[in-house]
Amino acid sequence: MTRSPRIVGTISIVVGILAFFAGIAVWGVVRYQLSEQHITVSSDAPFLTGKDVKGPFTAFAQAAAINEHALEAGGGKTYAELPRDDPNRDTVMDADFLQASLYTSVVAFGVAALISFLGVMFVLVGFTLHELDRRTRQRAATADATDEVTDPKPATGDAVPAPST
Repeated sequence: MTRSPRIVGTISIVVGILAFFAGIAVWGVVRYQLSEQHITVSSDAPFLTGKDVKGPFTAFAQAAAINEHALEAGGGKTYAELPRDDPNRDTVMDADFLQASLYTSVVAFGVAALISFLGVMFVLVGFTLHELDRRTRQRAATADATDEVTDPKPATGDAVPAPST
C-alpha cells in the first residue's frame, strides 16, 4: 500500500503550521509599524474616532477621513482632476499617498488573516489525510484477515473433495 496520503498529510500539517505563524507574524509587524506612526483616527472619521491606528478597522476609518479631507482641499476634485497649476494639488497628492498607505496596511492585515486561516485549514486537511490513511489501512487489514478465515485457498496439488450426494 502506498504511503502518499500520510506523506502529503504530514507536509500539509507542516506547511499549515508555518503559514499560521507567518500570518500572525505579518499581522504583528504591520500593527507595530502602524502604532509607531502614532496616528489617531480624526474626529470627523466615519467611525472609531479618537482611537489609535493599530489595526485594519482604524486604518480604514482614518483613510476614509483623509479621503474627505483631500476632496475638501481639492474643491471636490481628485488629484488627477486638478489642474497642474492648482496650489492645492500637492496637498491632495500627499493625502492620496497617505490614504493609499493606510489602505495598503488594511490589505496587509487581510492577507495576514487569510494566511493564518489557510494555515489552520492545511493542518485540518493534513490530520484528515492521516485519519483516512489509518482507517483505510485498518479496513484493508481487517478484510485480509476475514478473507483468510472464510476462504482458505487449497495448496497447489491438493485434491479438492468432490461434493457428496
